[in-house]
Amino acid sequence: MNIDLNYTKDALNKLLTTPSPTGFTDNIMKFMLNEFTSLGLETKFTEKGALIATIKGENDDSHKTLSAHVDTLGAMIREVKSNGRLKLSQLGGYDWHSIEGEFVKIVTSDEKEYTGTIVLNKASVHVHGSKTNKQERDENSIEIRIDENVKTKEDVEKLGINVGDFITFDPRTTFTDSGFIKSRHLDDKAGVAILLSIAKYLKDNNIKPNNTTNLFISNYEEVGHGSSASIPEKTSEFIAIDMAAVGEGQTSTEYKVTICAKDSSGPYDYELRKELIHLAKENHLNYAIDLYPHYGSDASAALRSGHDIRAGLIGPGVDSSHAHERCHIDSIENTIKLGILYLEN
Repeated sequence: MNIDLNYTKDALNKLLTTPSPTGFTDNIMKFMLNEFTSLGLETKFTEKGALIATIKGENDDSHKTLSAHVDTLGAMIREVKSNGRLKLSQLGGYDWHSIEGEFVKIVTSDEKEYTGTIVLNKASVHVHGSKTNKQERDENSIEIRIDENVKTKEDVEKLGINVGDFITFDPRTTFTDSGFIKSRHLDDKAGVAILLSIAKYLKDNNIKPNNTTNLFISNYEEVGHGSSASIPEKTSEFIAIDMAAVGEGQTSTEYKVTICAKDSSGPYDYELRKELIHLAKENHLNYAIDLYPHYGSDASAALRSGHDIRAGLIGPGVDSSHAHERCHIDSIENTIKLGILYLEN
């Protein structure tokens, strides 16, 4: 199975460098629409802004749906402070420590952009001494320093910056010669690039999947309701492609595709899991089976919303999830291959 990894890496780079915090995904959805259209897929948007691309299969009575989400962690302005700094409200779940020092863009309601840095309100050891080390990192101590000559709330508001404006984090995307991808937002833009690569492989090799297949690109996963609605009605099996969390006590690695048996929402479909394991084993893929106690996916959101489906979860191993993440191209390739095998089966 010859996967065009140059296409995968190019698509992933474009995805990672296109800001898309939850609620601010129009630009990246335009990119996805263009990619799917260039692959000759039928597409449609849902009312909530998700994108569905469809590949006709031999069996149109029972559909398979694969999902990945383009929305990422980010923030919104909670308060413009009297000193011209900005307080944040989180989009998605992350530790405040993980964003301290990060470069950001502030996007106003009329889409003007300003740059800034996330800093501690007592950041200078030369001014505050040991208080800097001892201070709790939370919504009251973390703030944005805007790269403009602003000293008051009024100065900031004159720029058009207001409560509710979006904050995007600099992903600092880097592809290393050793095959690693270092970047924020590999969760879940690695999964989106995997879906694009699966679709490209099917097109390039004139493969018609056994079942009509829907590629569901969700845009509200990080806040819990990404695929809770608008799943194509003929869907009988639904697999979310999302990051596999790498860390102490986990079997997932940055080199393998992981088949998730259970996350915080409970176990995934047992028969579907066995099928995925069989495909990985029989085709000599590098794979792992893992559990995630602090994790939810589009598949679990679909189940919670009442969809009558068999659900599964697979994905590439990602280190330091919801911080500055890293994965290896081997893990992405193994996930692409398992997705293709599943659709051919």
